[in-house]
Amino acid sequence: MALTKIDADGLNSNVFNVVGPFRNRFINGGMTIAQRATSATVTAGTTVPTASTGYPSVDRWYVYSTGANVTAAQVAGSGAVKNRLQITGAASVTAVGVGQRIEVANSYDLAGSNATLGVDLANSLLTTVTWTAYYATTADTFGTVGTPTKTQIATGTFTVTSSVMRYTANIAIPAAATTGVEVVFTVGAQISGTWTIGNVQLELGLVSSTFESRSFGAELALCQRYFAKTYDTGTVPGTVTSAGAISTNVNGAWVYAPSGTWCFPVAMRTQPTITLYSTANANTTGVSTADFTDGAATIFSQGASAVSIRRNNVSTGVSSGVDMKSQATASAEL
Repeated sequence: MALTKIDADGLNSNVFNVVGPFRNRFINGGMTIAQRATSATVTAGTTVPTASTGYPSVDRWYVYSTGANVTAAQVAGSGAVKNRLQITGAASVTAVGVGQRIEVANSYDLAGSNATLGVDLANSLLTTVTWTAYYATTADTFGTVGTPTKTQIATGTFTVTSSVMRYTANIAIPAAATTGVEVVFTVGAQISGTWTIGNVQLELGLVSSTFESRSFGAELALCQRYFAKTYDTGTVPGTVTSAGAISTNVNGAWVYAPSGTWCFPVAMRTQPTITLYSTANANTTGVSTADFTDGAATIFSQGASAVSIRRNNVSTGVSSGVDMKSQATASAEL
C-alpha cells in the first residue's frame, strides 16, 4: 500500500482530531482579552500575584518586575496573530516575569503525564528567556513571587532573537502535581527595549500542535471565571460612565438604600474580591445617585455567582425616585 504524503496543516489537523478542542490549558494564551487595560505600569515588587493584584493588562497573565517599573501592554500581532503581550523595559530593571496559574480543575489530569509547552517569543535586547514549571503546595495556593508555596517541576531556557519565533519544550509532570500547575517566563536585566510574548500553549502529550485559537466569546467567558466587570468589554474600570452599571430605583426614603444585584457573567472560581466604582467620577466610593452625588457603599450579600450592594446614608437617607448606580469589578485570580 502506497504511503501518502501529509503536509503540516494536515498533520496538525489529525493531531487536533486526536486531542480535541480546548486542549490548551492556558487561558487567553493568544493575549486577545484585556478587560483591565490594554496598557499599564507594573510596579516593581514581588508581593504579587494575589487574588486581586498583579494582573495589569491581558487577562490571566500576571507580570512582575524587580529593580524598576516596567510597562505591560497588549499590542498588535502580525499575519494571522491578532495580539501579543509586550513588556517595555526601563533603566535599573533587574528581572521581569510573566506567568499563569492553572487551577486544579483544569490541570488535575496532567499529573503523571507528559506535556508540551509552546510559545512565541522575541526580545529586542536580551537573548535568553527562562521558563519554569511548578505545582502548588496545596490546592490552588501558589503564594507570591517573593513568598512562594510551590514546588518546581522543571526549568529550561530558550535562545531568542528580536524576531518573533516559535519555541517548544516537553515537560514531565509528576504524579504529585494534582494541586494546580504554574508556568513562568522570566528574563534578566530588561533595562531597555521590549520583550514580546504570544500564542502560549500547554497541552497534554509530547506533540506540539498548532496554537488553538478559540472564539473571542469563548475565551472571554473563560477569563471571566477569574475576573469580571460591569463595564463594557472595551471600557477600562474607573472610567466615568453609567453604561452597564448595577442600578435600581429607590421607591422610598431609606437610610440604607439597596443599590442592586450584579449576577456575574459566569460562576467565578471562588467568592471574588469586589471593587466598587462611582459612575460620576473615578472614585471607588461605590455608588452615585441620579444627581451624581457619591455615597459609601457596602456589600451585604455575595457568592461566586452574584453580589448585592447597598448605599449607607447614616442619617440623611435617600430621596424617593432616585436612581442608584454603581460600577464594579470582581477578581478571583489564583
